[in-house]
Amino acid sequence: MDILLLILGFACIIIGLIGSFLPVLPGPSVSWVGLALLYFTKAVPANYWVLGIALFITIVISVLDYVIPAKGTKRFGGSLYGIWGTNIGLVIGILAPIPFGFLIGPFLGALIGELIYDFKDHNRALKAAAGSFVGFLASSFMKFVVCVMYLGLFVWIVWQYKSEFF
Repeated sequence: MDILLLILGFACIIIGLIGSFLPVLPGPSVSWVGLALLYFTKAVPANYWVLGIALFITIVISVLDYVIPAKGTKRFGGSLYGIWGTNIGLVIGILAPIPFGFLIGPFLGALIGELIYDFKDHNRALKAAAGSFVGFLASSFMKFVVCVMYLGLFVWIVWQYKSEFF
């Protein structure tokens, strides 16, 4: 049973890492579940401080994940149309069978949204789309760093209790 939880926890950590760039998967949340599964084994004693702090970080990161791309769009002069375009473009970019669609989609979505808002001001639309792209990259990088930290913590804990598992 412990090995099954260990494998399932590790799978969650890896899925969380992938999810840090794919918005359909809540990366840090899935990684946190992987970390929590490790503490459900009999080999690792429960450490509520580690789980609590990691959960707090996960919640903060999840909230910031919605705020940062929108703020990036707004900071670069975008409107609500650009913010909605970013989100719609992100979904389409993920589903489209093109390489790096999850990167191209938000940019094009924000650009199209801003052009719908004001077709005559191409420079402002391009600037807002760039802000959306920068916000998306910053948010993804932040989630990736947290997921890598959870992976490192997972491996470190397993290494400490390796005699109990194997």
